[in-house]
Amino acid sequence: MSALLEARGLSKRFGGVVAADAVSFSLAPGEMLAMIGPNGAGKSTTFAMVGGQLAPDSGRVLLDGADVTGLSPAALFRRGIGRTFQVAQTFATMTVCENVQMALLSAAGEVFGLWRTARARHREAALEALARVGMAQAADRPTATLAYGDVKRVELAIALAARPRVLLMDEPTAGMAAQERAELMALVRTIARERAIGVLFTEHDMGAVFAHADRILVLVRGEIVAAGAPEAVREDARVRAAYLGETGARTAAQALDARETHDGGRP
Repeated sequence: MSALLEARGLSKRFGGVVAADAVSFSLAPGEMLAMIGPNGAGKSTTFAMVGGQLAPDSGRVLLDGADVTGLSPAALFRRGIGRTFQVAQTFATMTVCENVQMALLSAAGEVFGLWRTARARHREAALEALARVGMAQAADRPTATLAYGDVKRVELAIALAARPRVLLMDEPTAGMAAQERAELMALVRTIARERAIGVLFTEHDMGAVFAHADRILVLVRGEIVAAGAPEAVREDARVRAAYLGETGARTAAQALDARETHDGGRP
């Protein structure tokens, strides 16, 4: 399967500190690719270079073979790269549906001087996106009244509203309860398969990573030290030494066991 998104030799320095050193990887349609590593490993820097928040010193980002290096997040969004954040980014004073409508207006490049004029636009598409994440019943509620787990679902609907080909998720389960984390990641995985969306995500919860990722990249000091299927990464001696440790390895094993039971032995 051809790559949907490619990072080729992405590097970034901050003074004398090498935050990312020739990081390369690819992402296929429908694939869940996790990027993990200890604090200071370069995950955030790499993620920001791919998402357009940070320009690389060298290297390229390709989307469907086209060079999109250095484009702004807004430009990448219009080209089909959606994004969620560690702390959910929504307009608390707007309704749930209005939040999604704003994303659709942005994706269409539509600008309105008065929001009351724009309120009628893209409502059906917004409701469709909300239905897919189980939030249609809350469409006309103020976002500020939602529980945090529901806000994260709304943020996912916002990211999916413009039907992206790539979804970047920065710590998608941060701040969520265990059951909410499992449900959200299972939902993302299902939608990624259905729509052939490539998902690149960072995550500290090893249970979520090993239960839902198809492949895992492990960064240490700005370099990829391991990459592959969850089973292979869990057994990699360098990963155990640099990052997982015995506790993390046990968590990974438990997550993989649960995944095999849920998928009938199929990753």
